[in-house]
Amino acid sequence: MLKGFKDFLMRGNVVDLAVAVVIGAAFTAIVTAFTTGLIKPLINTIGGSDAAKGLGFNILSANDATFLDFGGVINAAINFVLVAGVVYFVIVLPVKHVQERRKRGEEAGPAEATDVELLTEIRDLLRAQQNRQG
Repeated sequence: MLKGFKDFLMRGNVVDLAVAVVIGAAFTAIVTAFTTGLIKPLINTIGGSDAAKGLGFNILSANDATFLDFGGVINAAINFVLVAGVVYFVIVLPVKHVQERRKRGEEAGPAEATDVELLTEIRDLLRAQQNRQG
């Protein structure tokens, strides 16, 4: 049972899906909280005369809706780099290492059905089909 589960996990599409889930879910929230709570205030201290607004400026001084928030952009870039780095080092590199070991023959690949198992499955399907018809 565990070998089948391992084979399922080692297929390429499942690994890609796992990467997408990690990026889109809980880890992103943690990194966002880190950068919003710790990094962005540090970036905002570099800002102009109104440090509460952060690093940026108003295009129209009387309209706060025209504020260009460079601190937010820098914060988002830091989020991306942190998430991408963790995903690469925690998921992509280990999977690549296992795939290289499989190519060298050090680790068995996904189990393939034997001829007997395939013939048995075909026989069972034919029997089921005959039982439905007759």
